[in-house]
Amino acid sequence: MGEAQSGSCNDFVEDCIFCTIASNQDKYTTIIKQNDELACFRDICPAAPHHYLVIPKQHIISCRSLQSTHVGLVERMAGMGRVVLHDRGITDMSDIRLGFHRPPYTSVDHLHLHVLAPASKISHFMLHKFTPGTDRFVNEDHLRRCLLKAAPKTSIRCASRKYMASLSHHIARWTKGRQAKENK
Repeated sequence: MGEAQSGSCNDFVEDCIFCTIASNQDKYTTIIKQNDELACFRDICPAAPHHYLVIPKQHIISCRSLQSTHVGLVERMAGMGRVVLHDRGITDMSDIRLGFHRPPYTSVDHLHLHVLAPASKISHFMLHKFTPGTDRFVNEDHLRRCLLKAAPKTSIRCASRKYMASLSHHIARWTKGRQAKENK
């Protein structure tokens, strides 16, 4: 991870494929839906008949870089994912999966929401990658709740690397402890 990627508030990281896609500079990726803040496109290795990624145009490394001020962002990402599914003919919203991979299980160091439908049709060979409640994958609703519970009460837009590393460590420890309690 380079110097430019260490923080969570960069607008564009030159060697990040998702930053390139979000700025419409990748000629191989078709953006399905976008606004000033988000972009949605098809996953290049789909695990379900409908598998899309929703990314913020601002470069944020992963869900571990988020804080309470990002709850709205997570909600808007999920909202865009649901709209894309609806636009593509998916009406059974009880058979979808929306979530984030947690480091070290991320393939690209840029926050991205996986939008999969129907969840019942996720490939057997890929199911382990998209199972909520594992160290690998957290659904968007759970992430929002964690951000609200573990977040500091102050609003910090661009935190220092040291603070972010400390926050990421705290969230990782909190998440691990929470999972242990839920598994009992």
